[in-house]
Amino acid sequence: MTMDISTTSGRVRAWFDMHLVDHGCIRAIYNNFYPLGDGMYRCSQPSPAQLAKYQKKYGIRNVINLRGPHGYGSYALEKEACEKLGLILHDVKLYSRTPPEVEEVHAMDDLFRTLEGPALMHCKSGADRAGLGATLYRILHLGHRVEDAVAELSWKYGHFKQAKTGVLDFFFATYLVRNAAQPIDFLEWVDTEYNRESLQARFHDEGWASLIVDKVLHRE
Repeated sequence: MTMDISTTSGRVRAWFDMHLVDHGCIRAIYNNFYPLGDGMYRCSQPSPAQLAKYQKKYGIRNVINLRGPHGYGSYALEKEACEKLGLILHDVKLYSRTPPEVEEVHAMDDLFRTLEGPALMHCKSGADRAGLGATLYRILHLGHRVEDAVAELSWKYGHFKQAKTGVLDFFFATYLVRNAAQPIDFLEWVDTEYNRESLQARFHDEGWASLIVDKVLHRE
């Protein structure tokens, strides 16, 4: 349920929730902002002020929220800011600790095909789900090789392959192994051979790294 910001008290509560509970105070200093090419950018959860700045500087027209609708004040304030700025907000729910659903891959592909840039793609920290979305963008929209596109899942952005979030790397690595044996288009592999449950079962994370991501960084 979206937080109510129609009252002064609700707005104040949302502001504190965004900056303290949802770690917006960190993102105010460092927003993990990077260009992907062809008018697409990736970052962590932007504040209303950051949205206004990116619209003015980069001409942003669309915002892709990879967290989906949620109850944090940051979402309520983002939704309101997009309406005031004339930005189109797309709510897409991706996950950082499970392989993507086939439907999720196609939903992103459909969005990339119809989206009019420039656009901004974000999750909470700009590391894992933004990395997944950015990798898919480079593969499906820019036509980059998968082995090159997976650079979007990197420690540079705060993504850890050794943690539970490494299942995203494992997803693309599984395709690369299959493609090396006999070339197959990425989407064809997703549609005809990819088994999400089997891939999840074969993935094993390293506990210490997951502890850092889950308990220290409080990732979603």
